[in-house]
Amino acid sequence: MQNAAQILRESQLSIAAETYSLISMRHEDFARLLENAELSPRMSAPFSIFMDKHEVTLMLDDVDFETMRHALREAKIERGFRLLTFETELDLNVIGFLAEVARILADSSIPILAMSAFSRDHILVKQLDLANALKALGPYVHELC
Repeated sequence: MQNAAQILRESQLSIAAETYSLISMRHEDFARLLENAELSPRMSAPFSIFMDKHEVTLMLDDVDFETMRHALREAKIERGFRLLTFETELDLNVIGFLAEVARILADSSIPILAMSAFSRDHILVKQLDLANALKALGPYVHELC
């Protein structure tokens, strides 16, 4: 089995064209949001919904955010993220892939929010940090696209 650094060296890193927002809301507010189908994400751009016992977190591109904005008055909102995707299908037994990515970016003082889908890992970085993140990751990945 390959180690995380080897997998990263063979990875393509893609950058979504859209800018994203992170929204934290109370469970009750999310339930009200679900009652209005017009406030659902478009299903044509990446989005994420994560619910734990403390909050519901949404990741939305700016188009979906603007559609929902009026319904998010009570939410905490952080805007200006870019979504970077490691275009490598990862086995669920891979150890340390995101740790390696986080270490590289931490060494360059770049904060990230890591997200994982079933087979691929993603990170969110602030638009202001994007150029530095790509510069930091460039030597460690096969291709930036």
